[in-house]
Amino acid sequence: MAPEIDVLFDVRNNFYLGAFQQSINDAQNAKVKSGEDGIVKDTYLYRSYISLNKTSIPLGEIDSSLSPASHPLGAIRRFADYIANVEKRKKIVDQISGELESGSATDDVCLLMSSFIFNQEGNVDDALRVLSKASSLECQAATVQCLLKINRVDLAIKELKKMQEVDEDSTLSQLALAWVNMAAGKDKLKDAFYIYQEMIDKYGATALLLVSQASCLIQQQKYDDAEKLLQDAQQRDANNPEVLIGLVVVTQFLGKPLEVTNRYINQLKQEYPHHVWTKDYTNKELDFDRLVEETSA
Repeated sequence: MAPEIDVLFDVRNNFYLGAFQQSINDAQNAKVKSGEDGIVKDTYLYRSYISLNKTSIPLGEIDSSLSPASHPLGAIRRFADYIANVEKRKKIVDQISGELESGSATDDVCLLMSSFIFNQEGNVDDALRVLSKASSLECQAATVQCLLKINRVDLAIKELKKMQEVDEDSTLSQLALAWVNMAAGKDKLKDAFYIYQEMIDKYGATALLLVSQASCLIQQQKYDDAEKLLQDAQQRDANNPEVLIGLVVVTQFLGKPLEVTNRYINQLKQEYPHHVWTKDYTNKELDFDRLVEETSA
């Protein structure tokens, strides 16, 4: 008997690789047999729209009565609401904090969405607490990212090994290996670069993969090569915030005119005012202005 074909493989894989429009196209064309598979398909469909900054689609199409603590689509709708409506963020954070304390959220997608919100808030500890209740490979990958954020490479390696025991060759496990290699630095940066290159050769280039490669090169002080990759990424996704942040970095290292760097910074301020990088930069500007004012007083 032939093994059952995974009709959602391309949907998932393209999402993980950052090919969000392709993931949407694949989801719309996928023929699923069960209602459960239909929900899984829709989770990637709507998450792809959110990743493309099109939050109005999940907000308009997902039933608002679905519980964000127990239904995957309800959790995705709440995440879209968090991204789209800054004034609702505190209330949403309070909700997921309550769910964390009560243990009411048990679905892996619901837990993953809550971890994303905690991460956006800079609360990595609670993101890790949420993820510790989950078991999916994607939640393990998110755990690796959180641990690397707080410079616990040792614990990230342990989590990576758990992923590799489940499926060493999966895209998520390979991405997690590349992240760990980047955090380790030095010779491991080359290993990370080639993992991304293998994915590009196999599945095609995406802005996410190109930015990741550029980050490897920046850490090796190969700024000209990094700039070329970032410009390629910009051609594919002109408004990607990670691309813009990378360009801010390389233009400074390459000594480009200040107006070039400022152009990217202004684009980030206008289009992604609530991105973690933008908020941090804006706060530093305010601190500097305050210091100048105090000094001149």
